[in-house]
Amino acid sequence: MQPILEVRNLTKVFHRGSLLARDRIVAVDSVSFAMQRGEVFTLAGESGCGKTTTARMILGFEQPTSGEIIYEKNQERWHPKIWFSQRIQAVFQNPFETFNPLRKVEGYLFETVRNYGLARSRAEAVELINAKLEAVGLNYGEVEGRYPSEFSGGQLQRISIARSLLVDPALLIADEPVSMVDASIRMSIVNLFRRLRDELNMGILYITHDLATAYYLGGQIAVMFRGNIMEMGPAQEVLINPRHPYTQLLRESIPEADPDRKWQGRISIAETEQEEYLRTGCKFAGRCPQVMDICKKQVPDLVDVEGVQVKCHLYAEQKSVREEVS
Repeated sequence: MQPILEVRNLTKVFHRGSLLARDRIVAVDSVSFAMQRGEVFTLAGESGCGKTTTARMILGFEQPTSGEIIYEKNQERWHPKIWFSQRIQAVFQNPFETFNPLRKVEGYLFETVRNYGLARSRAEAVELINAKLEAVGLNYGEVEGRYPSEFSGGQLQRISIARSLLVDPALLIADEPVSMVDASIRMSIVNLFRRLRDELNMGILYITHDLATAYYLGGQIAVMFRGNIMEMGPAQEVLINPRHPYTQLLRESIPEADPDRKWQGRISIAETEQEEYLRTGCKFAGRCPQVMDICKKQVPDLVDVEGVQVKCHLYAEQKSVREEVS
């Protein structure tokens, strides 16, 4: 099956400091993955892992240093001036920043219809807008004449999704779409993504630090750390049975209602650290409880472990031993 989106060796390098003392920060390091239409593909990880920078390059907001982004192979390649089309739309983290507080929300919906020539009259436009709002659990009567401040964060996020649906996209890129909404309505939006995937055969690139919603959405997942994909495979397999020590740490960091659970001796997730980006070898070596000498010197390869790709020397050594035995 032909991928709807393919990313090949995508790399983004930033430089910090003066001309005489500049650090080279590889924010995204040779990231590769592919996703199908009708599939959810999740990029997950803590703040500063490179997932949003990856999304920004795919969306055309950042120029890649190297690598390729291919949309529907043999049809469109990435270019910042032509990347957005009726086939690709995006939903962002903060719905309150999406809409001008001094402008009525319906104006954005009519603007999209007008820009893409989706209706021949206002009545036809209202009919189309109402259909897309109903797809996300709203209707035109609830939106008409109202300003952003008159909606909740969850309602505004649904309106953002409805706006993207007006052009019937094949691919929706959702960058932390539920992180700014109340927990009580978070799952309703995640359920909406599942329904869009199933009913419209839409591909959804889901960017998140929330492993619970990633698990619920299913599909494929790539867990990132300091610009590298550390583990990639079926979401439920990766999150139920994580192989990489970093994925194990992420899963253990999810709060559980168990007052007797012991946390002593476990490493914690730290803030973004420049020295980890500059580290030679595995970027996670400074925090890994299973670190070996080779981890500090050599970047590990992605190794296939029962259908899951793991970037870890632990599994590279196990693979070598199996090959010697066989």
